[in-house]
Amino acid sequence: MKKVNPYVLLIVATLIWGGNFVIGRAITSSLPPVSLSFLRWCTAFLIFLPFVWPMIKKEWPIVKKKWPIVLLMALTGVAGFNTLLYIALHYTTSINASLVNTSTPIIIYILSFFMLGDRLNRNQIIGTVLSLAGLLIIISQGSLDVLLKFSFNAGDMIVIAAVICWSIYSLLVKQNAGKLPGYSTFAVSMVLGIFILLPFFIQEARTTEIVWSVGSILTILYTGVFASIVAFMSWNTAVERVGPNKAGIFLNLIPVFAAIFAVLFIEEKLAWYQALGGVFVICGVYISTKMTKLEQQEV
Repeated sequence: MKKVNPYVLLIVATLIWGGNFVIGRAITSSLPPVSLSFLRWCTAFLIFLPFVWPMIKKEWPIVKKKWPIVLLMALTGVAGFNTLLYIALHYTTSINASLVNTSTPIIIYILSFFMLGDRLNRNQIIGTVLSLAGLLIIISQGSLDVLLKFSFNAGDMIVIAAVICWSIYSLLVKQNAGKLPGYSTFAVSMVLGIFILLPFFIQEARTTEIVWSVGSILTILYTGVFASIVAFMSWNTAVERVGPNKAGIFLNLIPVFAAIFAVLFIEEKLAWYQALGGVFVICGVYISTKMTKLEQQEV
């Protein structure tokens, strides 16, 4: 993955996660949220383990030395974000959840300012403003009156909690790039995340039954292989190379992909204001990734 353009990796990750929003919404009647998250990560770990085991044995002393950081990664990136997202999708639509998710770059910027002392360049500021304008067009349905009266439902608020978890995870990845081995750390964080989810999974299993079907099995495989391994490794590799600020703006592509998939596969409707907002988001992503003249001179 390190030979692939980091921006291509970011697009791959957001494309897969856009599908994750739609699948998470479509399967709500068959798979309870904690169960989906737990089974997803169990699947991902079983598939990933044979490939990463030699690295774990070799790099375990390094990972063990920084276990509090790895535990926090497991709590925020593995257990927290995905479980909260699947819970939210029981209360809100996939398009709505993905739109709320576009607040991620702003939270990343705020956290990176306090945690890493990062500053935004001109293009990142312009890109952020354009992306936020696109988000406002979408959530206001193109109406100022709707925007002024807009209020989040319970599902949207849970998505915001998930976004905070993901922002912290992204900053931890960047802050520890070069200090922690990527693949081994990811595998160990999977195990920790599974143990964190286990008691909640057991509790949920006592009250809510899983409806096994071809759809539920395919959902677990998709989320376990693509949304977990492929997307996470693409994201982590890209964040290490371009930083959380530039990577974070790409998360605004998720609602664009989610809207396309939702319209095609679960018959949610795409309105003109969502399409227009998507254009603003894409323009913001493009501008934010262009280097300023000062950055080009430094390179």
